Amino acid sequence: QVQLVESGGGLVQAGGSLRLSCAASGRTLDMLAMGWFRQAPGKEREIVAHISRSGGSTYYADSVKGRFTISRDIAQNTVYLQMNSLKPDDTAVYYCAAKITAWIAAVATGTGEYDYWGQGAQVTVSS
Repeated sequence: QVQLVESGGGLVQAGGSLRLSCAASGRTLDMLAMGWFRQAPGKEREIVAHISRSGGSTYYADSVKGRFTISRDIAQNTVYLQMNSLKPDDTAVYYCAAKITAWIAAVATGTGEYDYWGQGAQVTVSS
């Protein structure tokens, strides 16, 4: 069993920055592929970023490339999402997700590919 706890959401003006954290327990990050997803009101949950089990492969949605960065701290067993140049369209509930996988470099971008989810963190960007 893996538990994921997100933190760091909040209200920010357009152009500002936030950093989301996802603390994992139950498994170490070197055993997990991790993803950040978001869901805006009335929309489906979508992938934002992914980092492979090895940490060597990342993926970003086109809408956040160049603005968001996913990273991890193995010692803290925590994954981060640094969000810069935020836009009102980034407003959503952001979810951390974990996938147990034997493939160290595999990329997972679909919601159905993940095994565990956090409770979500609200990010609101005002114009």
